[in-house]
Amino acid sequence: MKIKSLLINLGCLSAILMGGFSCSPRQEYYGVTDFEKVPKIDGHFHYVTMDERYLDFAASLNFKLLSPNVDSKTPIDKQLEIASGITGRNKGRFGFFGTFSVDSFGNTDFASLTIARIRECMQKGATGIKIWKNIGMDLQDEDSNYVMIDNPAFEPVFQYLEENKIPVIAHLGEPKNCWLPADEMTDDGDRNYYENHPRYHMYLHPEMPSYDDQINARNNILVRYPHLDVIGAHLGSLEWDVNELARHLDRFPNMKVDMAARIGHLKNQSAKNRKLVRDFMIKYQDRIIYATDMSANDDLNDNFDKAVARFRRTWLADWIYLATDSATTVDGLQLPKEVIDKIYFGNAAYLISAQ
Repeated sequence: MKIKSLLINLGCLSAILMGGFSCSPRQEYYGVTDFEKVPKIDGHFHYVTMDERYLDFAASLNFKLLSPNVDSKTPIDKQLEIASGITGRNKGRFGFFGTFSVDSFGNTDFASLTIARIRECMQKGATGIKIWKNIGMDLQDEDSNYVMIDNPAFEPVFQYLEENKIPVIAHLGEPKNCWLPADEMTDDGDRNYYENHPRYHMYLHPEMPSYDDQINARNNILVRYPHLDVIGAHLGSLEWDVNELARHLDRFPNMKVDMAARIGHLKNQSAKNRKLVRDFMIKYQDRIIYATDMSANDDLNDNFDKAVARFRRTWLADWIYLATDSATTVDGLQLPKEVIDKIYFGNAAYLISAQ
């Protein structure tokens, strides 16, 4: 026993000298107090300001940020300028996905212009490209038909992305609640969003593409481009049922998902069947990326302390739910450490710029 103890102590001393590691037994689960200690990535955080205080605050909690540009309110050139500048000054703790406009859709040079834009984004430090829900929900052709993502006009674009191994975050479709009346929605966050954004409440617009139309169009892309690295934003718009999401992950090995703005849906399901959701998270631990869809922008700068306090509350609440068994609105999943490390960091680490 003394010889064995001596060998263990020598091994511990060697580990400490070589790597700075403790010899205390590794715990299977993290606790609440580990929140600020563990390296983490928010894989879907919109950073639309040159003010780097938000990034510094995230770093104080051991967070790196991945910011997808989006073809929405803020001009995409401005988003690219901001993200490229932040990346250049913060290598290793910030990454971004560029995006492209569909304003030239229908023109003969649409594909070439889009590919040129993608090339520009990548040259300026992007680690991937974001595709937004305006394709399928806003964009129309010259005959006023809604244009889906599997439209032939996008084929050269996807071929370029696949051939050049450029990852894609795809926000295609919306939560299934989007096609329900407000009083039948299963999540308060969705209900509030569509009350404030009736333009995207598809229940009010039955003439527009259906939920199944959106999912099928996205799936067609996954079939056609099997080597394209696709991250389905917002649990791939399959947030309503982890069994359905599991079937898609099994069918499409090139698909991952981020959790942005959809943890509430996981909580709703785990309140009914905690084991089902926990088993799903463990089984697909290599395919899930932690994300929030929160945003830092110039409108928040005058109330910086209030803004970052909200960020911290959200990040901490999610940590408690995923990493511990503590009860907040529902009992936490208490995922094993190795699962937490992948979901919170390992699965998205290659998307953080180190150039």
